[in-house]
Amino acid sequence: MQVEDAEGNHVEHPVLDNIETACIGWFTLEYLLRLMSSPNKLHFTFSFMNIIDVLAILPFYVSLTLTHLGARMMELTNVQQAVQALRIMRIARIFKLARHSSGLQTLTYALKSSFKELGLLLMYLAVGIFVFSALGYTMEQSHPDTLFKSIPQSFWWAIITMTTVGYGDIYPKTTLGKLNAATSFLCGVIAIALPIHPIINNFVKYYNKQRVLETATKHELELMELHSGGRDLRGFRRDTGGSEDMYMWSHLKASHSDTFIPALSKEKHHRTRLQSCK
Repeated sequence: MQVEDAEGNHVEHPVLDNIETACIGWFTLEYLLRLMSSPNKLHFTFSFMNIIDVLAILPFYVSLTLTHLGARMMELTNVQQAVQALRIMRIARIFKLARHSSGLQTLTYALKSSFKELGLLLMYLAVGIFVFSALGYTMEQSHPDTLFKSIPQSFWWAIITMTTVGYGDIYPKTTLGKLNAATSFLCGVIAIALPIHPIINNFVKYYNKQRVLETATKHELELMELHSGGRDLRGFRRDTGGSEDMYMWSHLKASHSDTFIPALSKEKHHRTRLQSCK
């Protein structure tokens, strides 16, 4: 998506460059307004999501500074390499979606509450990687065309074997090596499957809780609107005193037969706000 400039160099597409500039301007304004309105500036600055916001904004300004001022202080090649490295940090903007996505927030909470299970999973895999890579290296040394050059290089084979990925770039050629490989991926399946159930349970628990909160919030907003509409309608009935207001009142009761009950505070079918949310 790059274009060539007058000197034949590949530069950013002007349309995409303008879109990025506008988005970065909006992100910067949003961050500054939230910082100024925050009662605790220190807590706001070191919050995880706000650090992600800074990492998403900062590379643009650093790249802009290096492009316009860095060429005077260092070689143009070094400036371009630094700018290219900073552009990689722009991928941090994808984490801004977590602020507006309940699904990503639920996944984050579930992983936070599953640190123990994740630690067990990593420990099982680490033990298996050390054991099977050492066995594989030892068993494959008798073959003249062995692909296991050292135990640290065998870690890669053990990782892709225990996780059942199996790229095939490194594989055993002896009978004992193949038996070791078969044992390693069977143990890998068991090691990965054991801690998965508690992690899934945590995710389901937080997901259900998030849905209940969203439903309660939606009902709360509807109740507030109905309460407001009921007060306006009762005021209208006192002002007019005619038959038209009674028609509107009965029409609202018929159209909102269930959700309109909380607005009728003097009726015998009155329900509390908590009961309505439930």
